[in-house]
Amino acid sequence: MDIENNQEGSQTDKPKRVDALSKSEIKPKMDKDILENKPAKKVKRKATEEQLNNPLHGVKLAEILERLVDHYGWPYLADVVNIRCFKYNPTMKSSLAFLRKMQWAREHVEDVYLDMLDERGEVKWKVKF
Repeated sequence: MDIENNQEGSQTDKPKRVDALSKSEIKPKMDKDILENKPAKKVKRKATEEQLNNPLHGVKLAEILERLVDHYGWPYLADVVNIRCFKYNPTMKSSLAFLRKMQWAREHVEDVYLDMLDERGEVKWKVKF
């Protein structure tokens, strides 16, 4: 019992900690305060008419490469674009990785894709870069 009394007594003997802010300065946040500090939602821009007419708009690089491989095959792409990932052991993964890093190679592949669309009659408007 003496041990319990000592523990209780030691807790009460400690000086109480005084916070730097008094209780009157601490205010709970109101809904109005929360709404004022909340960032606004991002507004999505609508595509322009020029973007919508662009045959490359909304087409992923993987889709472009898949369609080219299905239509022409790897040997033709290796001759036209002349990059190693098309010539030696071509895979979609290695080709996409290279095309994402090298802008000049991507532009060549996109040009071949536009030519393919033009041959098929699928493109109404040709992009000039």
